[in-house]
This record gives sequence, structure tokens and C-alpha cells, in this order.
Amino acid sequence: MFEDIQKRGFQVEFHAHARAILGTDFPQAIAELEAVLSTLSIPIEEIIGSGGGEAKGTQRLRRALAQTHWQKVNFTIEKSINGIRRESISHEVDHVRSFENGTIALEIEWNNKDPFFDRDLENFKRLHAEGAISVGIIVTRGETLQNSLFDLVRRYAQEKALTSVEDLRAIGLNPTRPQQADLTRRMQNGTGFDEAWARNFVQSKYGAATTHWRKLEDRVHRGVGNPCPLLLIGLPVSVVTFGENLDTAAIAEGDEAEI
Repeated sequence: MFEDIQKRGFQVEFHAHARAILGTDFPQAIAELEAVLSTLSIPIEEIIGSGGGEAKGTQRLRRALAQTHWQKVNFTIEKSINGIRRESISHEVDHVRSFENGTIALEIEWNNKDPFFDRDLENFKRLHAEGAISVGIIVTRGETLQNSLFDLVRRYAQEKALTSVEDLRAIGLNPTRPQQADLTRRMQNGTGFDEAWARNFVQSKYGAATTHWRKLEDRVHRGVGNPCPLLLIGLPVSVVTFGENLDTAAIAEGDEAEI
């Protein structure tokens, strides 16, 4: 199960019998997810251009899931006493797929603040308790991707010969005054521009307090979301590509213009 994407470096982790449930009742879901994830790629320009928001590669992942009927659903749970409604709670999930044997909910957390994991896991827990879903799935940045972001960004800076703030502006990035001050401070200590900018960018946009594998795993191992069966998928560094000749277009069209 998921052997092909694991060979590519994807992290795959099952909790609370999710492996048995998916393998027995949802083979079609496994096939659809493997097909979509196996073709995922994110050019480095899109990681830079996203400004820390959702890269266009993950937007393509969302569209590919939607095309295979993993649609956004707003679950509404209403409780009443003697026919009088006392409580109504809504839970929106970005990707939901219903099958003959049940329903699966999936969230992609590319780069939110890490408390979004608490929201997702608690939503899954409540929906599972109410019988609305059979399994919850979370896709996020894996360990190899998170740990390699500095090297990836520095490599991009070196290949594009970025040596100044003016070079950043030329590719559509707009460093704030505090960011420029941080770059100056780092370079005064003898650090090259490529390294100073890469560290500034990664710490600002993809830092430890954002959604990535370790933050998700910490919560699940503490029991957040339990007893909902869970599948965790970590995107590997291998999804990041160089040399696709996107030039600066992906950066200029990014969600944010800051570095």
C-alpha cells in the first residue's frame, strides 16, 4: 500500500487501524491518491514565489483531487431535544470522497500556522465519532522537504546569481525593511548574500511554527484526533524540481511579493 510513492520518498504513517480500513474497504481511494501524488512536482520557482503561502504545485494537487471527486464538503451536525434544535456545528473539509463503504476526509496543510493541525485533527475526531467519516487524511511537508528548504533556496539563489536586494526585486520579490535589515546584519558577519537570503526566507516563511511533518507527528503521538483512524502523508524533497525554465514568471505571479 503506497509502495510506489514511498520509493519516491513520501512519508506514509497509519494510526488507529487506518491501514486495515483503507486496504479492506477503500482500495479505490488508495489507487486515486497514489495516482495523484505520484505525478506531483513543485518547481523551486513556485516555492519562492508562493511567499510561504500555498505553492502552485499544491494548488495543482487540489485540482487533481477535485477532478477525481475529492470535493469540498461542509458537514453540519445538528442535535435536538423533543424536535427543538439545541445545537448546530459545522465542519468544513477541503477534500471529501464518499464510497459504498463510507467516507474519507482529507486536508492539505502546505504552509499554515501549526495550530491548523489541531483544528483538522479535532474535526476528524468529531466527524468520526458522529459516523460521518471512516478515515481522516492529512498531507503536509515531509521531513526531507522541511530539512532541505534552506539548501534548495540557496541553490536557487546561486543558480540565478542573486547578490543583492535589487536582484530580488528584479524577479518580483519585495523585501520589507526589517527583512533588508536582517540581510544586512547577516552579511556584516561575513555571510554571503545567497546564504543570508536563504536563511531569512526559510525562517520567515517556512519556519518551525508552520505546518510540517514533525509538528503533525507530535500532535498525533500525543493523541490529538484519537480515536479517528488517520493516514499521514509527508511530501518529500524529491517533489521539488529545478530547471523547468519558469524563469521569474512563477515568482512574479506569487501570492506574496515579500521575500
